[in-house]
Amino acid sequence: MNLLSFAAERSRPLRLLCLGAHADDIEIGCGGTILRLLASYPAVDVRWVVLSGNERRVDEARCAASLFLGNARRSEVTIKQFRDGFFPYMGAEVKSFFEELKEEPAPDLIFTHHREDAHQDHRVVAELTWNTWRDHLILEYEIPKYDGGLLTPNLFVPIDDETRELKIAHLMRAFGTQRSKRWFTADTFTSLMRLRGVESGSAGGCAEGFFAKKMVLGV
Repeated sequence: MNLLSFAAERSRPLRLLCLGAHADDIEIGCGGTILRLLASYPAVDVRWVVLSGNERRVDEARCAASLFLGNARRSEVTIKQFRDGFFPYMGAEVKSFFEELKEEPAPDLIFTHHREDAHQDHRVVAELTWNTWRDHLILEYEIPKYDGGLLTPNLFVPIDDETRELKIAHLMRAFGTQRSKRWFTADTFTSLMRLRGVESGSAGGCAEGFFAKKMVLGV
């Protein structure tokens, strides 16, 4: 398996932009990768954006962000109130907000939803991410769900046992409203990471999978 990585020596912090339609999307889709990046690079600045959530879900989202971003050099968390399930009818409002985000320092890496996700809100976020940040490195994460729709990613981040356990522990601690749902289990999250570990030949046996639409190899 060929490996790609950011330069170990950097003149400025690594900047991440994490976009999620709902509380827990970012954490489920790329939580392990974020933990690995924060552990691997001495200075990481994270812009963390959740686009919907009622009062209790907002509290959960802030709790989760604090758990996952504990090692960030700097982090800024924004939680919006776009209506859950209605993103296709609120595209102009979401787009306007994304244009505001674009005025901030340019991220080195953007995490967003997969363009072919079965959830309509996720698809809108992915489409508008590409529409707004046209020349950035964008990785689309995947979310297991009742609707199905999982495909085969083309980019993988190996996840070691410690990171896998920490990701799951943070998910279970932060999202109390979701623990009664039959899909929101440690087994679900572990199984997907195990499968991606098999597909990527991860030495630790686990990985998170992403869809990379366009990348440029610097040689």
